[in-house]
This record gives sequence, C-alpha cells and structure tokens, in this order.
Amino acid sequence: MKYCSISEASAKFNIPESTLRYYEKKGLLPLIERDEVGRRLFSENQMALLETVMCLKNTHMPINDIKQYIDWVVEGDATIGLRLEMMKKHKQAVLAEISLMTQSIKGIDFKITRYTNRIQEDL
Repeated sequence: MKYCSISEASAKFNIPESTLRYYEKKGLLPLIERDEVGRRLFSENQMALLETVMCLKNTHMPINDIKQYIDWVVEGDATIGLRLEMMKKHKQAVLAEISLMTQSIKGIDFKITRYTNRIQEDL
C-alpha cells in the first residue's frame, strides 16, 4: 500500500499541516498510522477519507457533523442508512446556500452596473 507524508497530504489538498493535525485531534482522521519515529502516514484509504472531509468542510458542514459521519464510517455498514440520510440533508442545505448566493450575486451585479454607469456619466 502506498503512503503519503503529512506534507504530501497537505500539498495535495492545499491545506496547512496544522489543519491536518487539528482534524486528527478532532477525530476526523481516525486510525492514522505512524512510522517508527512517529510521523503520520496517510494511506490511500486515509487520503480518500480526507478528500471526503474536505468536501464536507468546503460545503460548510460543521466539524461536529463531519465527526459524526466519520464515526459512522468507522462503525461500518450498519450505519449506511444514517450516512445516506445525513448526505441527503446536507445536500439540501448546500442547495439552499447556493440559491441564497445566486440571489445575492444579483444584488452585487446591480451595484456594479450602477457604479460603472455613474463613473461613465462623469467622464
């Protein structure tokens, strides 16, 4: 199995190593292996799990909810229904946020157009 160092994982996801340490401390990256001198080793499975954590974090899922999701992943197949329900609810929250942002950008565009026209009138 191929392993990545913390610096390689950090570079791949463009996040600081300190963030990875924080995620591990919060239980979002369970079962991280270590080498003989204690350095973190990220397996392919850990990298896939980290990718999921980043996806959830980037879509504004709270850390506590991500932790619950990860706990269910570790528990195994008996929690698939719970995970599915969580992902469905999170998707709805993300879609609502996208809708809000789409509406908000219209207001920003209105201001940009207004200010651009004012500047051109003054020329």
